Order: sequence, then C-alpha cells, then structure tokens
Amino acid sequence: MITEDLPVQLALAVVALISNGLSAFAGGGAGLVQLPALILLGLDFSTALATHKVASVALGVGAAGRHWRASSLDRRLSALVLCAGLPGVVIGANLVLAIPDNTATICLAFLTLGLGLYSSRRPRLGNDEHRRAVTGTTLWVGAFGLFTIGIINGSLTSGTGLFVTLWLVRWFGLSYTRAVAHTLILVGLGWNGIGALTLGLKGDIHWQWLPALIVGSLIGGYIGAHWSIKQGDKVVKQAFEILALIMGFSLLARGLLI
Repeated sequence: MITEDLPVQLALAVVALISNGLSAFAGGGAGLVQLPALILLGLDFSTALATHKVASVALGVGAAGRHWRASSLDRRLSALVLCAGLPGVVIGANLVLAIPDNTATICLAFLTLGLGLYSSRRPRLGNDEHRRAVTGTTLWVGAFGLFTIGIINGSLTSGTGLFVTLWLVRWFGLSYTRAVAHTLILVGLGWNGIGALTLGLKGDIHWQWLPALIVGSLIGGYIGAHWSIKQGDKVVKQAFEILALIMGFSLLARGLLI
C-alpha cells in the first residue's frame, strides 16, 4: 500500500538528490536508483516510469543552471540532438507498454555494460576535444544514432543518457565534460519532457510524490553539474565508466529476477 507520510517524502527527496547528482556528474543514469525506488515504494511500472520522467526534467533544469553559466552548449549540435532524438522518444514511449519488462531490462543491461567496457578500453577517448563538423556523413549518421537512442530512451528509460553521452564523445568528438553538458540539458529538458508528456497522456503520474522528487532532482542536478565542470574530463570519464558498469550489472540482476 502506498503511503504519503513525511518519511516517504524525505526518502524520495534523498533518492532524487543522490541519483540525479550522480547522473549530472557522470552523464546519465538517474533511472538506475530513482525508477526502481518508485516501484519498490508501491507504484506500478507505467506509473513509476511516467513519474520518473517528469521528475527527470528537473534534473535538466538544475544542470542547465550550472552549464549555461559555463557556456558549454553548441547551438548547432543542440538543435540536431533535439530534432533527431525527439521523434524517437515519442515512438519509444508509445512502444514501452508492448515490450516485456524483463526482456527490455536484460537488453538494456548488456548495452549499458558494453558502453562502460568500450570507454574503459580507450584511455584517450573524450579526454580532449576533436570536434567534427556537423555536416555531410557526420550529420546523417549522427542523426540516425540520436534517433535510435531516442527510441531506447522513450521505451527502456533507465540510464539511456549514458548512450547519448558516449555517442557525442565517439561520433561528434566532444570531450566528456562537454558531452555531459549537452546530455543533461537536452535529454533532461527536451527528451524527458516529451517522454513525460507522452507517458502522462497514456497513463498515470503520481503527482503527490513529485514535489519531493523535483526538489531533490533540482539540487542534485546543479551539484552534479558543478562537480563535473570542476573535476575535468578524466574524472568524469572514470565516473561514466564506473556508473555504466554498476548500472549494467544491476539491470541484469533485476531483469533475471523479474
């Protein structure tokens, strides 16, 4: 039975603070802690997913407040992330209820483990800027990659910001710090906002829990973004790899136990 007392609200705020702080620092992964916590506290999967998506928008707001001050965004690339990714998010959000939960979770687990292993085997990846012009093949292949990740984001939800971060590093040549900035603001505000709207129209959002989740997400997003900027690319890269591996194994365990 779902309770609405003060301890639950405090627990939600702490969960949101920790999960979104880690996400803002490493470039994704808020759903690793936040989504399962909502389910364990009594929400069914679809309601937990919609509620998590709404709360994740606050992560983008908190991170945006810090990264915009640091002038971290590229306008042309930002437009591509939104234009290519948002249609995929809508498609994925409409498909999510048709995908068996354990199958989706296990697939996401292996994909996430692959991200962490791929990055860890390439010590120089993302430590420096090697920007590609967003034209020609780079534009179209990059857009297709973002569209595909958008579908995953809308349907599988947990940790797909990590996919965007690594794609921006590997294909577009951004450093990890710059890639994290784009992921947090554009995925947090744009992709998750559209995903929340789509899921909200199709299912329920547990509005009573949102204030605590939003406060925790705002504060966590700002703090994580601040430390991401201060620590630099090498530390952010290591945090990305550790979080991807932890999330991958956690998702795999969850998928096998469903």
